[in-house]
Amino acid sequence: MQQSLDSISNTTTAITDLRKNQRSGGFWEPLMSDFRIIFERDPAARNWLEVIFCYPGFHALCLHRLAHWLHLRKVGFIPRFISHLGRFFTGIEIHPGAEIGKGVFIDHGMGVVIGETAIVGDYTLIYQGVTLGGTGKESGKRHPTLGNNVVVGAGAKVLGNIQISDRVRIGAGSIVLGDVPPDSTVVGIPGRIISHKQTKRLSPLEHGKLPDVEAGIIRSLLSRIEKLEQQLQTLTNHQQHEDS
Repeated sequence: MQQSLDSISNTTTAITDLRKNQRSGGFWEPLMSDFRIIFERDPAARNWLEVIFCYPGFHALCLHRLAHWLHLRKVGFIPRFISHLGRFFTGIEIHPGAEIGKGVFIDHGMGVVIGETAIVGDYTLIYQGVTLGGTGKESGKRHPTLGNNVVVGAGAKVLGNIQISDRVRIGAGSIVLGDVPPDSTVVGIPGRIISHKQTKRLSPLEHGKLPDVEAGIIRSLLSRIEKLEQQLQTLTNHQQHEDS
């Protein structure tokens, strides 16, 4: 219980800091962080020209930061139109109301959707097909909050007003519907927490090292069935020996 309260407290602090930075009018600092993080996380990024002209995730963030800046100043229509242009040119839809921290990297990005009340923490890594969405027509805060250094795998869906704490890894294709504590790994439909407090720090790109829960269960069942078959065969042989 205390761990859960601490997790919520840390996430709330991160959200408060993020909102202060955004409302202070800072525009270029997070943009430069978005630019630099690409070279750290994408081995295919060879020079600054490629990043500026050939990375739709970076383009979408540039347009979103402008749209969000206008949105905070209560400008009508134009922020949504900028968001629409970003969706048209990049395939990435980010509502102007979404709050996105610095150093965020949207890799490839086609099909990414980030809702109006979503909050994305610093240095988050988001792959193609990800949805940070709602679960109904409720008003108010209805989209997820992601902490810092979160990794969201390709095709994952994070839905509802939930808290995804710092350094969480969400496996590709997962659907997350509940809060996740720090340093956890989530996989499956619906998403299940399969590990806590990673002792060995993995690179955000090492998706192949995520555990395969279903495969582990199947192996365990097959092993159990084999043992039962051996026991049954032993009993059958013993019975036949007694009958003879």
